[in-house]
Amino acid sequence: VLLVESGGGLVQPGGSLRLSCAASGFTFSNYFMRWYRQAPGKERELVAHISSGGGSTVYSDSVKGRFTISRDNAKKTVYLQMNSLKPEDTAVYYCNTRSDRGRDYWGQGTQVTVSS
Repeated sequence: VLLVESGGGLVQPGGSLRLSCAASGFTFSNYFMRWYRQAPGKERELVAHISSGGGSTVYSDSVKGRFTISRDNAKKTVYLQMNSLKPEDTAVYYCNTRSDRGRDYWGQGTQVTVSS
């Protein structure tokens, strides 16, 4: 299993970014996908997840209404569209999936910094 995130960067408050996570090494369309984030000095937190077919999504309260998770099963890619970004969204964002046996797989992470 390989997960590779991209799309992070520096953005001003109120701005937008779109993260991508390209997956390989497993049957992507069969598995839920998740985005987590970890800010300095804080625990990793779940931001959003999406069902295998994309029909069901769940968001943390901190990002609800601002972030949108989506997936393209043909491209084996999951996305996180982030709008109205706030300084408190600054974190390393990680893509995640979990095997049938409960093993977690992680990407290397992509840094998102929201600052003026």
